[in-house]
Amino acid sequence: MLRSMYSGVSGLRAHQTKLDVIGNNIANVNTVAYKTSNITFQEVLSQTLSKAQPPSSGGLGGKNPAQVGLGVSVGSITTKHTPSNLQPTGNPNDLAIDGHGYFVVSDGLQTYYTRAGNFSQDVQGNLVTAGGCKIMGWMADSAGNVNTTGPLQSLDLSSLTMPAKATTAMILEGNIDKDDASFTYDMTVYDSLGVSHKVTYTFTKTAADRTYSYEISSAEAGVTITPAAVPHGTVSFNTSGVLNTHTPHTITIGGLGGAADISTTVNFNATKFTYSSNKNTVGGEQDGYQSGSLLSLGVNAIGEVVGTFSNSRDKTVAALAIASFINPQGLERAGNNNYIKSWNSGEPQYSLAGTGGRGPIRDGALEMSNVDLAKEFTEMIVAQRGFQANSKIITTSDEILQELVNLKR
Repeated sequence: MLRSMYSGVSGLRAHQTKLDVIGNNIANVNTVAYKTSNITFQEVLSQTLSKAQPPSSGGLGGKNPAQVGLGVSVGSITTKHTPSNLQPTGNPNDLAIDGHGYFVVSDGLQTYYTRAGNFSQDVQGNLVTAGGCKIMGWMADSAGNVNTTGPLQSLDLSSLTMPAKATTAMILEGNIDKDDASFTYDMTVYDSLGVSHKVTYTFTKTAADRTYSYEISSAEAGVTITPAAVPHGTVSFNTSGVLNTHTPHTITIGGLGGAADISTTVNFNATKFTYSSNKNTVGGEQDGYQSGSLLSLGVNAIGEVVGTFSNSRDKTVAALAIASFINPQGLERAGNNNYIKSWNSGEPQYSLAGTGGRGPIRDGALEMSNVDLAKEFTEMIVAQRGFQANSKIITTSDEILQELVNLKR
């Protein structure tokens, strides 16, 4: 009789724990990126009243074991780490992983992993979580390259600038009007200090049909072009007006004051530099620019933090590390929407979003909770009935014990 009472008590405890899990899920129905928990029960070791017997040689058949269970216990409480729906917020600092993976954050002592991307910048320019943990990743070098194999660091996005870059390549495209004997095109280039200089292309038709020579010059006092011999090159076209093969060559622009000489290649776009009866539409591009200060930041799908600068240039300044685990269910909850690794989660593997099974990043959105309210309310009813049934076992056992006590009267 006491055995049944203790079994009922174990049932009460187990179903109370189930209600605790359900209550926590429902309480977090609107928590950013919350992952629901599921609970399972398992029976407690049974007491064997009689063991199984094999058939005897005398004609008796075998006997099954007779066992009485000793109640129930919690078998597991697991976290359902499936991705949830994304909710647009319009805030560019809000980020969501559209698939698997975890943001990596740190409080300076412990590394955490989270799906909640409601980030902001602190007064020092660090990208931080709502709880103040710093977002971890990699800072880019001066050329905008990110080394994802290097150690993780906090992302300091304060006082970002883009240094000036000297022109190293010039390329022309467009159309040459075959009826023009000569024409000019001006291009702006930049020295190592970010100072702009104008150079002029002068195209002159030669005696050969569909061929032009060109000279690059500067009207700026003291500026020199090397080699000085002209023409600096020629361009020719076939009968269809398509540019024949052109070999890039290098010129040096000197006499730039305190700046170093500009050494730049000269080339033409083979598919977009043509010769026809249409008007001249020659244009050009070069890869130099002035220095610039940061205007805004954005995060692209692979987690690169891209800065837009006052010189109308964009450059990658950092990248967010996204962690993956062999067994995400092995992660331990650490509060504040954070998880920590455990012995059974495996070691984190870091890389960019959208790689190695990690989902891409969506900016201006947050991941919603994956709590299914209909399921939770159903499980609540089941847990309540289970609790009531186990309480009946206790009260019934108590009544029987009372009858036994009354036998002496």
